[in-house]
Amino acid sequence: PVLDTEDAWASVEGPVSIVELALEQKRIHYPLVEHQFVLCTILYAIMRFSLKSVKPLTLFDSKGKNAFFKDLTSIQLLPSGDMDPNVLSIRQQFLAKVVSAAVQALCSSQKAKEVSEEDLFPFEKGKNWPTLAADLAQYLQVSEDVVKRHYVCELYSYGMDHLGEE
Repeated sequence: PVLDTEDAWASVEGPVSIVELALEQKRIHYPLVEHQFVLCTILYAIMRFSLKSVKPLTLFDSKGKNAFFKDLTSIQLLPSGDMDPNVLSIRQQFLAKVVSAAVQALCSSQKAKEVSEEDLFPFEKGKNWPTLAADLAQYLQVSEDVVKRHYVCELYSYGMDHLGEE
């Protein structure tokens, strides 16, 4: 980008402006940042719902694991379209656990009306975990329909038929 400055600013002495520093930075490799975001979302879901016996790095193949420990400006080989069926199965099971835990949390918060979930977790206001799991399914190469079907089944099993119909 071209930065036009007035003549009066040209003679100013002092530290380099933050804009000039930002322009000198190396460009990040966006798919690598997106890959890191997927890991952070997975870790947050594990923490939020206290999911036991989930090993987050098993959700990634060897290329995906290696990419986590590289500089964000480097161009890394990320997982391709062909995935190991075992990894896909583990991913699908993980997303099912997240959806089940989200429905269980929703059901328990509706039963205990005196303390709402937003009071317990104010920073999650408006966060829809089943929708987030479906979005995460795209990144993890799992069928969204499988996640959505599991969500509907969970709603019906907890007696929330009105939400399941929607």
